[in-house]
Amino acid sequence: MGRSRPNEGEGEPVSDAYPSVGVVLPTHDRPEMLRRALESVLAQDYGGEVHAVVVYDRATPDESLAGDRVRVLANDRTPGLAGARNTGILALDTDLVAFCDDDDVWLPGKLAAQVAALRAEPRAVLASSAIVIDFDGRELPRVAGRARVTYDELIRDRLMMVHSSTYLARRAELVEIGMVDEEIPGSQGEDWDLALRAARRHPIVHVDRPYVRVLWGLTSHYAHAWETKVAAMRWFLDRYPEIAREPAAAARVYGQIAFGHACNGRRGEALRWSGRALRANWRERRVPFALAVASGLVSGERVLLALHTRGRGI
Repeated sequence: MGRSRPNEGEGEPVSDAYPSVGVVLPTHDRPEMLRRALESVLAQDYGGEVHAVVVYDRATPDESLAGDRVRVLANDRTPGLAGARNTGILALDTDLVAFCDDDDVWLPGKLAAQVAALRAEPRAVLASSAIVIDFDGRELPRVAGRARVTYDELIRDRLMMVHSSTYLARRAELVEIGMVDEEIPGSQGEDWDLALRAARRHPIVHVDRPYVRVLWGLTSHYAHAWETKVAAMRWFLDRYPEIAREPAAAARVYGQIAFGHACNGRRGEALRWSGRALRANWRERRVPFALAVASGLVSGERVLLALHTRGRGI
C-alpha cells in the first residue's frame, strides 16, 4: 500500500493511471450491513490497489473480516464517527482515501469514475458523486446538476448528494486540512464541515451520476439525537459566520434548530428560532414543521417519515 510522491505544488500522484485507494468503513453493531458495504467496496472494478480499513467504534472488532485487502481496527481516538474515520485515515498510506458508511453501498464504477475526475483536477482535495436514497425499498436519485461544488454553494445549500459515503480524497491534502473534526457535537454534520474545508481550498469535483446507495430510515444511530443535532447546528453557526450572512443558509439552519427544539419539547425555543428563520427567509419550509411539532399537532417522527418517503430530510 505504498504511496507515490506528489508532484511539486500539486496533489496529483506521479505513479500511474491507477493511484492506490484506501477505504475507511466506520461501524457500530451493524454486522450484516457492514458486510454488504464491505463487499461493495471490494467488488469495484478498478485497475489499482484497493484496501479497506474497518474501524469499530465502541464495539468489539470482528477479526474474521480481516484479510489481504482488509484491516480491522478499533477506534483509538475520540469515540464517535469522526474519531473512527480519522483512525482509518491515519492507518492508511494510500494515495487516495475514500469513505463508506456501514449502512451504505457503493455501486459499480464508482472508484474508476471518481479517480478519473480527480485526476482531471490536480488541485482538488475531494471528489463526490450523486446518490440513490433507499428508503423502505423506494429508490430516489439525488443529483446536483453540476460537475463542481464550490464553497459558496455549500454554504447556501447543504447539497445532500455531497455525502460522506461518496467522498474520495487525496490523502496528503486531507491530512493537511485537518481530517475530520472530532469536536463537532456527536459528529453531526462532520461530512458537511469536511466538504466546506476542502471546497475552501478548491471546488469539489462532483461526478453527477448516482454511484452510492444511501440507506435512510428512522433506525439510524442519529435519527433521534435532537439535543446533539441542535448543538451541532450551533457549532456550525459559530464556525462558519458566512451562514448567518446568507439569508437562505441562515434560514435553513435556524429552521433545523427550531425543529430540533420542537422535538425536544422546548416550545419557547422552537418559536424563537422559527421567528429567526422567517426573518431570514419568510419562505423557509422547515418552519411549518417546527411549529406543527411544537404545537403538538404532529410528532417529529411522523414529519421525518413523510419527508424521507419523498427522499428529503429536515
